[in-house]
Amino acid sequence: MKTFFRQSGVAIRVLVVFTVLLGVVYPLGVWAVSRLPGLHDRAEGSLIERDGVVVGSALIGINPVFDGLPRQDPWFHTRPSASAEDPLGQGDPATSGGSNASAFNPEQTELVQQRKALIAEREGVAPAMVPADAVTASGSGVDPGISSAYAELQAARVARNNGVSEAVVRALITEHTSTQAIGVPSVNVLELNLAVHAAASR
Repeated sequence: MKTFFRQSGVAIRVLVVFTVLLGVVYPLGVWAVSRLPGLHDRAEGSLIERDGVVVGSALIGINPVFDGLPRQDPWFHTRPSASAEDPLGQGDPATSGGSNASAFNPEQTELVQQRKALIAEREGVAPAMVPADAVTASGSGVDPGISSAYAELQAARVARNNGVSEAVVRALITEHTSTQAIGVPSVNVLELNLAVHAAASR
């Protein structure tokens, strides 16, 4: 019986110590580090504000889906989301993940072809001109960026529906193109759309 109580006492002390360390000290330490200069914005989700209002995150891509007339579709689109009910529908940002379907899956192949046809029709181009990232969902389903090729494909529509010149939109694409995120020329969709909105407002 003495052994039982001794072991129970040790177990309770270990439980208390680790509860304090991992349940209090560690979270407070992480929080304190996140307050350091240069880390605060990233720790809060890399939120982007305009006029004091949070308009989104630089790390999470939300596809702006519009129904109706073409002029109601004035923004650059992100990559498709595997969680969307329709081929180019709005995905659920709370559900992050890919489809895990291979390129040889008949349903996946059909979905890619549907996306290609819909994007080609939306942008007024031949299906062969639609880049791969425009029709394939990413691993996360909420990628914030698209290839510069997909951005260039959307430039004419975005310019027309915002009442700005195509040259201005293409210049904004070039200005916001970077290779830092995925190693290839890519554009953050939210930041590019904000730049277009600012240009259209001038």
